[in-house]
Amino acid sequence: MPRPSLTFTKIAHSAPPHVWFGVSAIFHYLGPSFAVLLFPAVGVLGVAWMRVASAAAIFAPWTRPWRTIKEADPRTRFLLIGLGACLAIMNTSFYLALDRLPMSLVAAMEFVGTIGVALYGLRTARNFTALALAVLGVFLLIGVKWSTDPLGLFWASLNGALFVGYIVLGHKISEGGASGGVERLGAAMAMAFFVIMPIGFVQAAQAFTIPVLVLAGVAVGACSSVIPYVCDQLAMSRLPRASFALMLALLPAMATLIGVMVLAQIPSGQDMIGVLLVMSGIAIHKPTVPEAPIQKAESTAP
Repeated sequence: MPRPSLTFTKIAHSAPPHVWFGVSAIFHYLGPSFAVLLFPAVGVLGVAWMRVASAAAIFAPWTRPWRTIKEADPRTRFLLIGLGACLAIMNTSFYLALDRLPMSLVAAMEFVGTIGVALYGLRTARNFTALALAVLGVFLLIGVKWSTDPLGLFWASLNGALFVGYIVLGHKISEGGASGGVERLGAAMAMAFFVIMPIGFVQAAQAFTIPVLVLAGVAVGACSSVIPYVCDQLAMSRLPRASFALMLALLPAMATLIGVMVLAQIPSGQDMIGVLLVMSGIAIHKPTVPEAPIQKAESTAP
């Protein structure tokens, strides 16, 4: 009987990779914007714990992380541990930053760390122009929202650095195609749960007796760590790393829009110019590496 995860190969090909990236971008900040609303009731670390724990629980039945870890070679296990630790600490620092800074600033700083990844692999004047427009737009957003909160900036910087690690490690697990990537993502999320267990469990436990808060925490996990990360794998399996990293410039623009709709963080005119520049960079960018070999390798797997 075919493994259920093999359907992700067909799903990845059912739409252009940019579509999967767009879905990921929406949920990448829609979920956290709801999480911010939970901070007063559950606590920042408690919400981070509920996000990772619920995501691991959602992934487990259909990715079977215990099987993936058991069958993995030592190098792959090391990769899964690294990605799991990265996810746990990245999500925690992201929430600690959101507790102190506007979402658009945190998102802009998240993209700054990806500039180097985007530069690696860019080979055309068109793509350098796309990157320049995106970077200019991001720094306009940073200039508008810059804060004097050093602790908030520290957490945002740590999140940005770990986000680069997520891109690199996420692309590594997607090298065999979308199906294997999603399975390994589930295993990495299980690793992330063990890493975050002692960090936010005490705060999260206070919400266990309130069903509405538990359900809200599960929804945050699904919207923040299941839907966007699966869509990332669908996109990563078909896009070169440099192209994916450049497209991440969409995130500050999306964060600004989500901030308006959910958190009432109204952007200024300069904010909007930054958003338009970012969107322009995304529009003119063109992938430079063919994607067929990855998919061909997966399609012949047993």
